[in-house]
Amino acid sequence: MILQVSDWSSFSSQIRHGFGSRHSEHWTHQNGRCWVKQTHSADVVRADSPGFQGEGDALVTDQPGLLLEIRTADCISVLLFDPQKNVVAAVHSGWKGTCASITGKTVEKMSEWYGVNPQNILAAIGPAIRECCYEVGPEVSAEFGIEGRVRLDLAGFCRKQLLSAGVQQIVDLNICTMCNTDQFYSFRREKEKAGRMETAIELLRA
Repeated sequence: MILQVSDWSSFSSQIRHGFGSRHSEHWTHQNGRCWVKQTHSADVVRADSPGFQGEGDALVTDQPGLLLEIRTADCISVLLFDPQKNVVAAVHSGWKGTCASITGKTVEKMSEWYGVNPQNILAAIGPAIRECCYEVGPEVSAEFGIEGRVRLDLAGFCRKQLLSAGVQQIVDLNICTMCNTDQFYSFRREKEKAGRMETAIELLRA
């Protein structure tokens, strides 16, 4: 099963995209695949050719034929697309990356590198652990300016970061990976047994 954003169906000639599940492993393995060693950072990588791109947690390109891939098992996955400039990005945002606003920084890099207007960006937030299941201790909540043990809304923080960066067109699939482990991997529930879902986006033409 690969989830797509129905609101993006009119752009099917420009992009290919999908949020993978536990039943769609290796769907991204093809010529043109780009990936990084994810380090829970706020580092954004510019991809100009296929293959391994080094360390980072977001990939951006304006090159057709490059499939930008990130892997998650509870962390937030975000896909970004500017249909005016033909620029795409894939973002992995765990709690550390969310705290460092990697999603907002990816929007900034899209603007810096390719002249993207954030108001033209379409954003989609994929399946991830949600506030209903993501309880954290004070050592994590303090990083977000919150006190005590709380249920953290990482997707909500990503949405706020997108809005602060000027992105207004945001779709959230609003799926909790921990509530739906029949369909999605959840590291919090399955620990080391959890696999990884592959989320990716590709420009089909310049």
